[in-house]
Amino acid sequence: MHRTITSSVVLVLLVAACASEGIEVTEVTSDTLTTDSTSSSGRTNDDDDTEIPATTGREYSTDDFAVPDYEWDDCGENLQCAYVDVPLDYSDPGSAMISVYLTRHRALDPSRRIGTLLVNPGGPGFGGSYLAERAESIFSSDLRERFDIIGFDPRGTGRSEPTIDCIDDYDKFFAGGDITPDTATERQEIIDSTREFTDLCFEKNGDILPHVGTNNVARDMDMIRRSLGEETISYLGFSYGSELGSVWATMFPDTVRAAVLDGATDPEADRLDGSLQQSKGFERSLTTFLAQCSEDRSCAFHSDGDAEGAFDDVMKSLDEDPIPTISGRPDLTRGMALTAVAQAMYTSSRWDSLAVALDDARSGYGLGLLDLFDSYFQRRPDGSYGNELEAFLNILCADESTRITIGEADAEIELFNEVAPRFRPGTTGDYTCVFWPEALDPRIAITGNGAGPIVVIGTTGDAATPLEGTRNMARVLEDGRLVVVRAEKHTGYISDECARRIADTYLIDLVVPEKETNC
Repeated sequence: MHRTITSSVVLVLLVAACASEGIEVTEVTSDTLTTDSTSSSGRTNDDDDTEIPATTGREYSTDDFAVPDYEWDDCGENLQCAYVDVPLDYSDPGSAMISVYLTRHRALDPSRRIGTLLVNPGGPGFGGSYLAERAESIFSSDLRERFDIIGFDPRGTGRSEPTIDCIDDYDKFFAGGDITPDTATERQEIIDSTREFTDLCFEKNGDILPHVGTNNVARDMDMIRRSLGEETISYLGFSYGSELGSVWATMFPDTVRAAVLDGATDPEADRLDGSLQQSKGFERSLTTFLAQCSEDRSCAFHSDGDAEGAFDDVMKSLDEDPIPTISGRPDLTRGMALTAVAQAMYTSSRWDSLAVALDDARSGYGLGLLDLFDSYFQRRPDGSYGNELEAFLNILCADESTRITIGEADAEIELFNEVAPRFRPGTTGDYTCVFWPEALDPRIAITGNGAGPIVVIGTTGDAATPLEGTRNMARVLEDGRLVVVRAEKHTGYISDECARRIADTYLIDLVVPEKETNC
C-alpha cells in the first residue's frame, strides 16, 4: 500500500494495500557514505538524459551463497514459521547474514498442491507474514487449497532481524510541523527535524540501511525459493508489492511461474513524477468525496450542499488555529488533518467516518481526525508504534538514485500546489531523502523480460496508485495483462469477485487473460 504523510519531516505517499485492516558489521552512518549523485540503476540518468540499459536476470544470481538451511516450527493452525538467513550485502561473498521471517500457510489439499505462492502487502516497510496468518480472510479457498502461501517480512521490517527502528516519539516528527511556515525560523525547524530523523536512523541502523532497497528484497525472495527447493514459484503482490514483484520478475525471470500485481505503481515514474501522480490521485479522490457529500443530505459534512467550501474553511481555520485533541497529544494541525484525510481516501468505506470527523472539527472537536491520523501511523492502543513508517522512509531513499537539495525541493512545491491544491497546500518541499547518502543499489529498471505473462490489476478510483500508473506497469512489462476494476479504493483483488476470479484462474491454471479486461 502507498500512503501519504503530512508532517514536519515529510509529505510523501506510502503504498500499502492492507495495513489498516508491520550483527556485527562495519558501522555505516549518514556521514560516511559518499553523496555523489551518479547511479548504476536501470532508470534514466537525470544528469544527461541517457537511458542506462536494463540488465538481464543472469546478472543477479544468488548462487554464490549457500542454500539457506532452517527448520519450520508450528505456529498456529496449519501455519508454520521460520527464519531464513540471507546476506546483508549480496556484493560481498563474505557478507554478514541477517534473518528474514517467514510464515507458511500449508496447502489445504496436499495431493493437488501446485507449489509456493509468495505474497507481499506493500508499503514499503510493512511485514507480509500476516498475509499467511490471515489467509482465510484474504485469499480464496481455491488458492488456499492449491498453494503453500508464504508471507515474509522483508529485510528491516516486521519480525525480521534486525528491524529498522529510528524513533519512538512519532508526534515529535509527524504531528508538530506547520506545512505552511510563515517565518524562516519555522521553515528551519522543518529542515532540522528532517535532518535529526535521518541522523537518528543511521545512528541506530547504519549497518542495514544501505542494504534495505527493493533489489535486495528481490534477491531475498530468490534465496527463499532456493531454500524451498523449487525451480519456479508464483507471486501475488499488493500496491508497492507490485513494484517488488516486477523487480523480482525482472531480476529472476526464469524462476517466475506466474505473477499477479494488484494496485501497481508506475515503473517509469521518477521521484517527482511518482509523487505528483499520487498527489493528483488523492486530490481526485478527495474531490469525489466532497462532491458526493454535497449531493447527499445525509452526509454529516453536507454543509448545505457546499462540502467543498466547508472543507476549505476547516483547513484554513486549522492552519491558523489548531484545535485541542486529548491530554498529552498535540493540537490538531492542518497537516495532521490532511494525513487523516489521506487515510480515509484509501477506501470509500471510510468516507462516512471522515465526514463525521470533519463536521466535528469545524465545531472545535478534533478527536475524529486524530483517530484517522493515528490509524494512518499504525498507533497502538498503548500509544506505541510499529516500525512501518521508519522502514518505509529509508527503503524509499535506498531505492532512489538521485538526491536533491533543500532549494530544489522547495522549487517543486508549486507543481504539487497546482495538481493538488486541497491535498498538497504546503509551502515547503519534500525533504525525505535530502540528508540521506547516495544509494548503493538503486532500484533497477523494470521490464519483466523473459518472465512470461504478468497480470496487473488497477482500480479506477485508486488514490495511492492511480490507474494511469498501473496501466503503464502493464505496458512496460514484456507481457503485461491489465485488469481494470471500477471502485473507489486501493487495490482490487480482495474486494472484487471478477478480478479475484481472473487472478486465481491465472495463478492456478495459467490461463492468461486478454491484454485488457474490464471488471
